[in-house]
Amino acid sequence: VGYAAGTGNNLGRVGALVCVDAGKTTFKIGTGLSDAQRDVPPPIGSCITYRYQNMHTSGAPRFPVFVRVRPGE
Repeated sequence: VGYAAGTGNNLGRVGALVCVDAGKTTFKIGTGLSDAQRDVPPPIGSCITYRYQNMHTSGAPRFPVFVRVRPGE
């Protein structure tokens, strides 16, 4: 649904993807993006695959990591 600005080495690029899951929980994914993906991030509205360790009590995934943009979506 959006992008978060980068800081440090990622200044001027995407720092994180702002995502919403099927349960309408909003969270950020800042890990797993390559430098090329930070320069040209997935378009807003893209479906992505991510992995995580477990869920917070708030319902957000804990330690989400970007895996890929889902093809054809």
